[in-house]
Amino acid sequence: MLSVSEAQERILANLAPTGTELVPLAESWRRVAAADITARLDNPPADMSAMDGYAVRAAECRSGDTLRVIGESPAGRPFTGGVEPGTCVRLYTGSVLPAGADSILIQENARVEPGERITALSDAEAGRHIRRRGQDFGLGQTVVPAGRHILAREVGLIAAANHAWVPVHRRPVVAILSAGDEITLPGGDIPPGGIVNSNAPMLAALVRACGGTPVILPTARDDAAEIARLAGGLETADLLLTAGGASVGRYDLVQEGLGRIGLKVDFWKIAMRPGKPLMHGRIGRLPVLGLPGNPVAALVCGVLFILPAIRAMSGRSDVMAEHDVARLGSALPANDQRLDHLRAGVARADDGGLVATAFSRQDSAMLRTLADSQALLVRPPHAPAAEPGELCRIIRLDNMFI
Repeated sequence: MLSVSEAQERILANLAPTGTELVPLAESWRRVAAADITARLDNPPADMSAMDGYAVRAAECRSGDTLRVIGESPAGRPFTGGVEPGTCVRLYTGSVLPAGADSILIQENARVEPGERITALSDAEAGRHIRRRGQDFGLGQTVVPAGRHILAREVGLIAAANHAWVPVHRRPVVAILSAGDEITLPGGDIPPGGIVNSNAPMLAALVRACGGTPVILPTARDDAAEIARLAGGLETADLLLTAGGASVGRYDLVQEGLGRIGLKVDFWKIAMRPGKPLMHGRIGRLPVLGLPGNPVAALVCGVLFILPAIRAMSGRSDVMAEHDVARLGSALPANDQRLDHLRAGVARADDGGLVATAFSRQDSAMLRTLADSQALLVRPPHAPAAEPGELCRIIRLDNMFI
């Protein structure tokens, strides 16, 4: 059996980013920049006041000095004259600094006098309370590099850099095929021996959360010819996911069905729990991931393999699921030869650190336990027994929008 890391490397090895499209700024949220986005201006565009107060010459503004107010400069309406010795200009946050001024005397440190004058209540300092031109970024500077996942912060930055359109990678199209005579649609009558298809909608939600566009195919019966028919003709898909039927039982016919349309299997079986029967291959140019039919195992495989695959096809520079460090909230027994992913709750300790506590029941068919989990607690192969308080690695599920 392959290790998880080797399986991830082999899945990612031949995945290329999707093509580029131009989208309006407002639609760039949660997309991936397809090229470096550079500033079309300096920000701020001029030296500007960071506070309400008065533009002054620091050398001629000491505590007790009286200055004549020769005008004001509201934000958006710069003062056209200059500040000479013995004078000042009323400014507001965001006002352009007038020529000749080199400091801001904040209004709390100025006493207004009759006859358009003020008295300084403290010494002015050269450069104080001034936002310099280009302090945030300069013309031509890269503000969002290619491969960056664009979130609300980046949307604001791109807008400030004066872009109305953003080059992004096309969302990968992911086809999802469930297989099994026992599978029924959610909301319908369940025949004897039937089970509700939770995999397809769950995987579709995972695909969306990872940045892809899911396409749920009709459920295939346990028939190799039908599996081949439903999976054929996926010219517009970038990835095919199958759920169930990928093992070696009498009715596990996904590999046989896909083999009829050219599937070349790269590997099958991973040294992990849950999710051992994972299959990877290609049908021509189309990469294929065959997931276990067990829904908990399918989602764990989704976090470890589907998420990196979609991120890579989306052009992201960060593709792997992020790991955090926590302390164990309860004792754990020694692990066997497989990389284990325990469903766990996460809490904050008094010192602010994370505490991860594995649920007592880890049955991989228990979706409610999975839904109540905030993390997967990662146990390396052959890990010795561990006591509460020992360090461990976790993959936060509550940060993934899944």
